[in-house]
Amino acid sequence: MTTPQEELLPGTRRALLHRIAVAQAEGRAPSLVAAVVRDGRAVWHGARTSVDGHAPDEQVQYRIGSITKTFTAILVLRLRDEGVLDLGDPLEKHLPGTGAGDITIAELLAHAGGLAAETPGPWWERTPGSLRPELSDVLGDQPAPHPAGRRHHYSNPGYAVLGALVEELRGASWEEVLRREVLEPLGLDRTGMRPQSPAAGGWAVHPWADAMLPEPTEDYGPMAPAGQLWSTTADLARFAAFLVRGDDRVLSVETLREMQTPAAPAELADLAAGATYGLGLQIQHQNGRLLVGHSGSVPGFLANLTIGVADDVAAVVLANCTSGPLLSQVGADLVQIVAEAEPRIPEPWRPLRDVDRSVLELAGQWYWGTSPSVLRLTADGLLSLGPLSGGGRRSRFRPNGDGTWTGLEGYFAGEALRAVRRPDGTVDHLDVGSFVFTREPYEEGAAVPGGVDPEGWRGIG
Repeated sequence: MTTPQEELLPGTRRALLHRIAVAQAEGRAPSLVAAVVRDGRAVWHGARTSVDGHAPDEQVQYRIGSITKTFTAILVLRLRDEGVLDLGDPLEKHLPGTGAGDITIAELLAHAGGLAAETPGPWWERTPGSLRPELSDVLGDQPAPHPAGRRHHYSNPGYAVLGALVEELRGASWEEVLRREVLEPLGLDRTGMRPQSPAAGGWAVHPWADAMLPEPTEDYGPMAPAGQLWSTTADLARFAAFLVRGDDRVLSVETLREMQTPAAPAELADLAAGATYGLGLQIQHQNGRLLVGHSGSVPGFLANLTIGVADDVAAVVLANCTSGPLLSQVGADLVQIVAEAEPRIPEPWRPLRDVDRSVLELAGQWYWGTSPSVLRLTADGLLSLGPLSGGGRRSRFRPNGDGTWTGLEGYFAGEALRAVRRPDGTVDHLDVGSFVFTREPYEEGAAVPGGVDPEGWRGIG
């Protein structure tokens, strides 16, 4: 008897509950709610609260802070996919007069534009957006303390700029565009700019006493695209499933994978921590597991969305306190609990439907110089080239339809692979971005750059 994929085992459910219970108790959060997604659907919801007999469910709204940035990035990438803009375009081309016009759209998405972390003036998250009515109030007189493209420097104003870019190119408010292009197609009807009952109140918890203070809930005005949204664990679970599988009404899987690709120069501390940033998504390598998603923090609320890419497991965690539990770690732990307690069952191996003999003859062992590699033909129609054993350069290659292939990742990303044949049609060698792979190490008579010594291999005497 097998357990249905949509169910979690009792031991797994208890471990998940224990983890959020510890987070709520030790982090002294008034309430904490969580959800786990596996194989594209929510399989667990949990909650802990300081109020007896009133645990919030998956429909209670919490403010999600900077997870909002992922939504804004999606709107920008939709414009790119439609051909309205290019990520290499300078901001000035589409939104002139900001004073930061030399920064590219890609740099803004990756927090690599050199813009300041925060706005000038008072703390924008605890003051009305009416204090910053224009983009110039968000950026200030000297918006870029760092040179563009040189370092990852997280910038809230940068995402306010991207929101303004969306408004300029769509001719509608960021809120309206978001609702029409993302929230409605994905069925995220409990996600929006303002809270709708039931919604949690935001609290500050005294650091040295078990006492609380209500936090103000402000409308952020032009800063809304950086952190305004409210949502629920149910909606964010659906959103997490979309980030894995895509939805052609919103964004393709290919574009979502692009979002999950590192796009910013990492600081040394980030590099040591295995952290980097893509296009609107945080990327973390932790305990051998690749995690993507985003955290959020605004006065009164903490939020985290974490996806274990290889495991197809995601976690959402929300709390209504300004500081306390480290939700990014809680999210990573929830993913790890499910992934290790109930490892993903792989799809059955299936052979190719058709075998192209001219491609099949390329499979097997090759040598670059004296380094042995293996070329495999995989069931998805790709070629895979990598070391026979140990570490080294690896890449998959997609067919171009003309007998050549293009590298998809690693050192050979974008490079061409082609089989060079002799006059009689047999394969002499592989050319991969000018690297020559032969069937024998430094094969005599093959087109090895620099030639092969005619006396061949020899001993020391």
